[in-house]
Formats: sequence, C-alpha cells, structure tokens
Amino acid sequence: MTVDTTALTQPIDRAKVRAFSKALREKGMLQSRAFTIIVFAFVGIVGALIVVPTLATIVSTAFTRGDGGGITLLPFVVILVIVGLLAGAFIRGVGGAAARRYRLSLFASANGMTWHPGFSNPRRPGMIFDLGRNQELHDVMRRTQPRTLEVANYTYETGSGKNKQTHRWGYVALRLDTPLPHIVLDAVGNNGLFGGSNLPITFGRDQRLSLEGDFDRHFALYCPEGYERDALYLFTPDVMARFVDNAAALDVEIVDDWLFLYAKRDLSTLDPATWEWLFATVAAIDEKLAQWARWRDERLAGAAATGTAASGAAAPSVPLLTPPPAGVAAQGRRLKRGFPVWTFVVVAAVAGWWILTSVFGR
Repeated sequence: MTVDTTALTQPIDRAKVRAFSKALREKGMLQSRAFTIIVFAFVGIVGALIVVPTLATIVSTAFTRGDGGGITLLPFVVILVIVGLLAGAFIRGVGGAAARRYRLSLFASANGMTWHPGFSNPRRPGMIFDLGRNQELHDVMRRTQPRTLEVANYTYETGSGKNKQTHRWGYVALRLDTPLPHIVLDAVGNNGLFGGSNLPITFGRDQRLSLEGDFDRHFALYCPEGYERDALYLFTPDVMARFVDNAAALDVEIVDDWLFLYAKRDLSTLDPATWEWLFATVAAIDEKLAQWARWRDERLAGAAATGTAASGAAAPSVPLLTPPPAGVAAQGRRLKRGFPVWTFVVVAAVAGWWILTSVFGR
C-alpha cells in the first residue's frame, strides 16, 4: 500500500485555503466568522481594560508628585507589547488551523479517503469511547475500500476544577469481516513507570493469555474466559509476527467487528512519516485478516451435535447439522474489567493506617 504525502508539505495557495474554509462554514462543518470576531472583540476589550487603567494610574501618580516630566511609559509599552503578541499568536493560530484543514483534505483526496473536521459524542465500540465527557473526534479520515478504515484524533475530559484533565488519543479503526471475541493487546513498549499499562481500563488478570515465542515481550493479550482456544486460532504464529513487527508501539483492541489501534498522541497529522508508518501497518495486518473471516463461535450453534470442538480447533468427529452463524456468544463479547494494582495499594495503606491508629493509638 503506497501513500502520497505531497499535500502535507507542498506550498499552498492562501486564497484556496480561505475558499475552502468558507465552503466548510457554508456546509455547517466549521464555526462561522462570528466566533472569530467575538474572540477578537474579547481580546480587544480585555486589552483595553488592562492598558487604559494602567496608563491612567501612571499619569495620575506622576502629576500627583508634581513631576509631569517624570512620567515613564515603560509599563504601558510592556503591556501593549504583550497584548499585541497575544493577538498575533491568535491570528497565526487561526491561519495555521485553516491551512492544516486544507492540507489534510488534499491528502485524503490523494489517497482515496475523505476528511471531516470532526464531531461530538462519537459512537464507537472501543474502550476509549465510553469514558469521560465532552468527547470529540478531530480530523477524521475515512475510506470504504478495500475495507472500511478510519483514522482520527480523539479527546475527552475527566475531573473538574483544578483536577480537570483532557485525555488525547489517536486511533486507527479497521472493519472486520465478522464479529470476533473481545481481545486486547496491551503493548509493553508504551507502558508507564514500573511497567504500568497506559490503557484507560484495567482487565481482570485471570483473562491474561500467554502465547508462544517472544510475543509476550511485546504484548499482554487478554481474552474472555473460555475463549483461549479461539484466541490461539486467531493469533497464529504468522499473525503474531505481523503485530510484533508492525504494531508493537500501539495498543490493539478487537471488539465486535472492529479492530482498533491506539496511541496516546495524534495520528491524523501533517507528519508524512506517521502516515507512511500507519499505511504500512494497516497493509501488513490487513493481509492476515482474511483468515479471521472464517472464525465462528460454536457456542451459538447450541448442542447441534455431539463431539463439537472449540472454535478454531480441528473439525468435530460428528459434523454440525447447522453451521454456527456469524457472531459472538454473550460471554465472549466483552472482557471483564479489573482494578489497577495501585487501587489495592491505596486501600491497603488506608486500612493499615486505620488499624494502627485505632488499635495502637489508644
């Protein structure tokens, strides 16, 4: 799979950028100019409220001392410069955002995709999409052939006041040919201090499955209890090699009929190297997804025949009367969530402190 990154770096016509932004506003995909005017007005009012009283105070103080010639305008000039710099930064930011949108749109067209500036409250089955509030997608890239692909940046908020935090993710979503059990590959290479996972959700450790070779050095695999043989069927040695060689820096989630690749940084970006890496990763994984399309959850077939084998195992000695339909039984659709280790540490510390102060503090 080749990728044309020319649009990300080539010179652009500012008139075309303005025309593109105007077209977006007319389609309701971008805020109107009224928002920009309001921001400018706000900056001007705030600047006036700061500069005018400051200048008045300087003049009043100087004439009160009877030394009109000793007026120093240095504080006034400093404040004026600061306000000017802030206004300039805002103008450059608006212009830079417009150019970014235009470049990404051109890049999408050159590579058989569409671009959308983003929208609120996306409905996706992945683990990051049901957390927090003010959920927003940004710079959404999509294509439908040869299979549905979506690349976007995503933010959501947690906490409030001083504890308010904005969480930023980039993701790649690939549509699968059939629903599969809920499986998560927690990349080891992007874990935090002391090996703590960077995933926003913790899964029960009894769902951890160890695979052969050096796969465990790169990923911690979680699958629902009872679906271990299914995971082994899906993650054959050649499939494991593809993920290790191409996606070891990304966390992976298989849920329903989607495969998500997650990173805690923007993936829909103006960086050509990022897109070249993502397209190569998608191509490497996509070559192996055809064998996953044959998977069926025999739990859905019921007791249609005796001697049935687990999905992915050798054919049963007595053939099924009716092939299992596509889909996943209830127990395999979602992993069970666990509690972070630090939660137990905190609880144990609080309990220990309470016991010490209650029993020995008397």
